[in-house]
Amino acid sequence: MPGGLVSAAHPAPAFAVTGMATALAVAVGRGPAGCLLVGLAVLAGQLCVGWSNDVIDVRRDIAAGRRDKPLAAGALTTSTARAAACGAGVACVPLSLASGPTAGAAHLTGVASALAYNAVLKRTRWSWLPYALAFGLLPAFVTLGLPGHPWPPAWLLAAAALLGVGAHLTNVLPDIDADLADGIRGLPHRLGAARSRALAALALLGASLLLALGPPGPPGALGWTGLALAAALTAAAALPRARRADSRLPFLLTIGLSALDLALLLLRGAALR
Repeated sequence: MPGGLVSAAHPAPAFAVTGMATALAVAVGRGPAGCLLVGLAVLAGQLCVGWSNDVIDVRRDIAAGRRDKPLAAGALTTSTARAAACGAGVACVPLSLASGPTAGAAHLTGVASALAYNAVLKRTRWSWLPYALAFGLLPAFVTLGLPGHPWPPAWLLAAAALLGVGAHLTNVLPDIDADLADGIRGLPHRLGAARSRALAALALLGASLLLALGPPGPPGALGWTGLALAAALTAAAALPRARRADSRLPFLLTIGLSALDLALLLLRGAALR
């Protein structure tokens, strides 16, 4: 895959989400073939969403002088990125449905909601909803592919949705001023940076609390230690950056927090279905 396509795919969140979904599939016993299908389906969906995002935003990125965006910098053509996004989207459909119609529908609903965010919803007060839906349905995609098609526990669905809301807020924070100048009025833009940081902290901490306290039985030393680490990461992600307000570090810390929460949950051996 050419370097421009890799960069335009938003590789950090794409591969992080794919890795976490695959790890969850391993933990619930999807088996080698099932885990591979989960990983490929999620990766295809993430690539489609990432490439389509840059295609839709190309004019705005050029106007803003975004040299970190391959399309805006001229390192990738719009037609190539559009074809790649369409190809990944087409591949995502059979890869998702290979886990079964219910599981496939859950994943494709999440991908469709992310595409709706790119196209329309990012400009509305409902900008948080696609993130909540896409993140929340990810564990459902994994468990619904098991025999009997079980849904994950409600606390896991809620925690994943809250992580999605937190990810949305920390992802938008660096671009709030530029977005407002371009007429984008998503939820973080309406709240402002300070209130968005506070809401991000509440969402991320709420997700960690659900993951620590949701499974049956006491959290134990591992659970409380993980919760303390999660609180520290939440604070680091939500605090303002005095020197670089446009830093992507809060979003990257949110990804790290999601991985930490999942790792601690799996280490505890919590029942996820």
